[in-house]
Amino acid sequence: MPRPLGDLEDAVMTRVWQWNRPVTVREVLEDLQQERSIAYTTVMTVMDNLHQKGWLRREVDGRAYRYTAVSTRAAYSAALMNEAWSHSDNPAAALVAFFGMMSAEQREALQDAMRIVRPDLQGAPRPPSGEAPDGAVDEGADEPADEPADEPLREAAEDPADGAGPETGR
Repeated sequence: MPRPLGDLEDAVMTRVWQWNRPVTVREVLEDLQQERSIAYTTVMTVMDNLHQKGWLRREVDGRAYRYTAVSTRAAYSAALMNEAWSHSDNPAAALVAFFGMMSAEQREALQDAMRIVRPDLQGAPRPPSGEAPDGAVDEGADEPADEPADEPLREAAEDPADGAGPETGR
């Protein structure tokens, strides 16, 4: 399982993920320099370390390397959540606490994701807003009764690169 990225590693990976194309150390350096003073060799070392850890793939381009992400930010986030959850002595309680921290938008995203992972839930009737499945009133329910469109999430889930990630066991 991955360990969390350091601050500078995260800043570099954020750019690589956002740009979604092969990038050079120079490009990342110039963008980072808009926020902080940083040396070329520092960025080069961080990107080499990310390559060694399996987060970046690189290929020679003249006298430089072009780096691309091995995984997506979504896959990285999922791996971190899974790692944290796996360390709980009571996974069910950890999930209940985590769900309790979610915003309405996050709960809706979770429901959309569950419909992608579990297509059998597509036609499952939803309880009326404000009512739990067993009939008890759910104080936190504030999502609309209409089913939200899940096509963007379905497309993301079907993207073969989305599931790719660095090797585990680091």
